[in-house]
Amino acid sequence: MPKININSHHPILDIQNHMVFANNGNVVLCYELALPEVYSLSEQDFEELHGLWFQAFKSLPTGTVIHKQDIYQKVGYDAEQLPNCTFLEKATHDYFQGREHLSHQSYLFFILPLDKTLNASKYVNPFRKTEKGFHRKLDVQVAEFITAVNDAVSFINNSQHVSLVPMKPPNIITHMNNYYNGFNQGFDTDILLDKKQIEIGEYYFDAIAVNNETCFGGPVQSSRPNEKFTSDDFTFHKGFIDGLGLDLNENHLVNHILYLDDKYKWRKLLDKKVEELSKSSNFGSMNKVVLKKVQHILDQINTDDSSRIIRGHLNIIFWHSEEEHLKRISSKIKARFKELDIVPYNPNGEERKHYFLNSHPCHATNFSNEDLYVTDLKHALCLYINNTNYQSDATGILFNDRQHNIPILKDVWDEQKKRIKARNFAIFAPTGEGKSFLANNILRQYFEQGVRLVLIDLGGSYAKFAKLYPEQHIILRYEQGKNLGINPFYTSDDSGLSPERLEDLAVFLLELLAQNNASKSQEVAIKKVLLLYYKKVRQNHSLASLYQFVDDRKDTLIQELQIKEAHFSTYDFLHILSEYVDDGPYSFLFNSGADQTYTIEDKRLIIFELDEVRDNKEILSVMLKLIKSAIQRTIWRNRSERGIILFDEFAKQLKFPNVLESVEFYYQAIRKQNGAIGIILQSINQLPENSTSASILENTQVIYSLRNEKGYETLQQRLNLSSHDLNQLKSIRNKLTGERKYTEIFIKIGKESNIFRLEVPPEVYAAYLTDGLENNQIMELFKKTGDMEQAIKAFIHLKKKSYENN
Repeated sequence: MPKININSHHPILDIQNHMVFANNGNVVLCYELALPEVYSLSEQDFEELHGLWFQAFKSLPTGTVIHKQDIYQKVGYDAEQLPNCTFLEKATHDYFQGREHLSHQSYLFFILPLDKTLNASKYVNPFRKTEKGFHRKLDVQVAEFITAVNDAVSFINNSQHVSLVPMKPPNIITHMNNYYNGFNQGFDTDILLDKKQIEIGEYYFDAIAVNNETCFGGPVQSSRPNEKFTSDDFTFHKGFIDGLGLDLNENHLVNHILYLDDKYKWRKLLDKKVEELSKSSNFGSMNKVVLKKVQHILDQINTDDSSRIIRGHLNIIFWHSEEEHLKRISSKIKARFKELDIVPYNPNGEERKHYFLNSHPCHATNFSNEDLYVTDLKHALCLYINNTNYQSDATGILFNDRQHNIPILKDVWDEQKKRIKARNFAIFAPTGEGKSFLANNILRQYFEQGVRLVLIDLGGSYAKFAKLYPEQHIILRYEQGKNLGINPFYTSDDSGLSPERLEDLAVFLLELLAQNNASKSQEVAIKKVLLLYYKKVRQNHSLASLYQFVDDRKDTLIQELQIKEAHFSTYDFLHILSEYVDDGPYSFLFNSGADQTYTIEDKRLIIFELDEVRDNKEILSVMLKLIKSAIQRTIWRNRSERGIILFDEFAKQLKFPNVLESVEFYYQAIRKQNGAIGIILQSINQLPENSTSASILENTQVIYSLRNEKGYETLQQRLNLSSHDLNQLKSIRNKLTGERKYTEIFIKIGKESNIFRLEVPPEVYAAYLTDGLENNQIMELFKKTGDMEQAIKAFIHLKKKSYENN
């Protein structure tokens, strides 16, 4: 059995930056290719990418060889990149550690052959002994080739979707070693070749190729419908040969090699071939088929001035540790080709060895005419794979990809503002689709990353997650007849009011007086009243104290402050605020004496639970104003600190006038802070169609949407989503049974969108539950233990025991 030892026949003589000098005289420029995420591309995107490659390649010198290589390997997920400190982080880390998925690396090689004629004889052995190899110099021809490739690379890198990064010398060596070492890990080995198989270390190898024009039964195109997600009312697209990429889910690599030929030379050759086939077409049906295809190619060349004739070779090399499984992979690949109306060639013996050894970029010039199909460049580029795995950002919130549910970090904060200018977010989902679960997932991770959270909640959805951090959270719950302990007028010293504090108090009072569109004169007047109050009254400041102060001076205050009655009416002031002082129906809201907001100053998770007040317009309105004043005096004092304010059950708050304007204030103010606003709605229709809502949506650039049976058309219209965004939304599928349960989420960050999944370990699932029998069980256990972490562990233990008994 012949064997090849790479170390004694090394293909590379020298590497300079990303340029390889091969031992056969070829010069290879090596790039790693960054591609868009799978499922993120529309039909138009695929067409644009096809046009991009064509424009980039069409002017490269005659004789250039372009080798695109996509390597797919089954690997275990490495959870070391995940945070691993808190209880829920550890649970997530351990749950996903080692999960099998398909990794993908994409490379693009531009090759200048030693012999520009590119007419290799059949079965070239790339490891034949040479004296000292071809020590090619950086001559004029090489310099011109580098310039032409640089132009093509610059053109590609100016595009929106893909980019080419020059490979570093160690990566080039690693790539070559991995290839000829058969992707075995942890040891070096030889290539063993016989007529039946290729064996390298633990793996057996085989290949399937498209090597002749007759392989193509029908037309090719840049994309085609993705049957998995397409339904009657929409078409979801994928690349033409995506079924041979990530969808194959086996160890394999896809080699696509293009020889850029002289158009005029080939026109003469094809004319001659047509003439020969015309004479012999009566001697067999195959000759007729070939004649038709050659005539079609010739017609394309003659009618399209931009056409570029190429010879091409596509092969799939695949491997497995079991020979029997290798046959199953082969059947799977042939079935995928059949879907494309392509009849592939399955090489054996010498041919298979030839295809494997020469599918390394250093040797890609060794294919003969018998291994190559002839066509136009546009046709060949339909066989490009233009997407890759989901890509994690350096930091962010953990979701899961749509293929293997492995963790993916998405940077929805975007500190550098590369994708979004405003990091405010909105969650849209009908009741029962898991919006509180999703919100818990986002907020919990933000909290563990040091972001301060203020949650204004009408549903009690976050108490359980908060109890995992007993020292760092506070829940301020409204109870009938009690206040929240917030006194906006309280000052701890007599240093007076800062301009910012004066401004905040003036706004607070004007809102309380229902003067939301106050004139400048009215604003100045109320500030004068406040300044006089704090000057004359040195302690125990409160709304009742201010009320008494104005009441005592009601006959003289206008003259004393030199303001007009039209700008400050003592009668209106005393009349309206009488509801909030003494025996007024809402006086309890302000009967707090000393301000308790200092209790929230050192808390990083602050929850205002207003469930009991959700249907009382007056109290809710005042509560939101009080909360606003507390936030301004505590959380927003440190502008360098990241913070999020979330309005849950937002639609119920919107039932009341002025709430929307009050929330818009937060959106305006958050611009000056290092923060974000979040809103949760069952439907975007719950936001009234007015300028205030439009302003809020305009400043919301991170969108989450869960499944909605009623459709997504309104969401598309109000948020100006693209047709592909709508197709993505329509493709959402949840899996709520079986071992791996998940929900799917549409996430749009600026202009980028895709479908993500949310699969969590049992501990995290238990922490996010907000209602139902299981939630009640956990809360009962919490009452016994007083420790939420212990309660969750006990719940999971009981559940596991119950499952085993059944």
